[in-house]
Amino acid sequence: MTTIDTIRFPRIKLGLLLFLAGMLGVVALTVTVLPQVLGDASLPLPLWLVLAASIAQSGLLVALVVWLGVLLAPKVGLSAPAFEAVVTRQSVAAALRPQLFLGLLGGLLGGFGLFVIGGYAPAELADVEQPFTLPLVARVLYGGITEELLLRWGLMTVLVWMAWRLLQRRKGTPQIVYIWLAIVVSALLFGAGHLPAAAAQVGALTADLVAFVVGANTVFGILFGYLFWRYGLEAAIIAHAFGHVVSHVVSIVVA
Repeated sequence: MTTIDTIRFPRIKLGLLLFLAGMLGVVALTVTVLPQVLGDASLPLPLWLVLAASIAQSGLLVALVVWLGVLLAPKVGLSAPAFEAVVTRQSVAAALRPQLFLGLLGGLLGGFGLFVIGGYAPAELADVEQPFTLPLVARVLYGGITEELLLRWGLMTVLVWMAWRLLQRRKGTPQIVYIWLAIVVSALLFGAGHLPAAAAQVGALTADLVAFVVGANTVFGILFGYLFWRYGLEAAIIAHAFGHVVSHVVSIVVA
């Protein structure tokens, strides 16, 4: 696995490329879901301005997280090989080749797992009528790209760097125990990040529902974190995005 500091490249270009990739998900999620959530509510501003403000707010978070990853990932041996290949004008195909199979395999396992786990959802979640529809394109772009930038490229990288900086005193490479700790913590926060959506669906969170939502998503977050660590950011993106596609297809086939 190549690291950012093994090659020369403009960091700003890498950050901009990652930012634009993350904004694809932000835009897709905002324009497809927010109008459904707002419904016929009376707004003090035109809908397009509300959408623009929401996109801008999310964009600031994406920009901050992306830049933290750009600065810190090379220090702890984490990378985004295909994105780096683009800004250094190297072969993107060669950078993706080691990640593609395992990313697709992870997505296949994750997609089937997501469908199977859904059958064990608490009754209050399984029987509730969805308050909004989340299109597949939003799940793929936001879940697959934006969430991986926020949770893996950003948060997980920061956690690994903090352990390496504070506990190892920047000596050697990060110890595996610290990497796994960062994987698990970022996965737990990934799971917890799905609670607001669950609350919007059922109205109130129960202990069983919290355990299910956090636990199920944590398992997938650990898988994505491992792929990021061992193979690169794109492996996690492919697995996450393809997992949504597989789950969607399976749900249609068995319906």
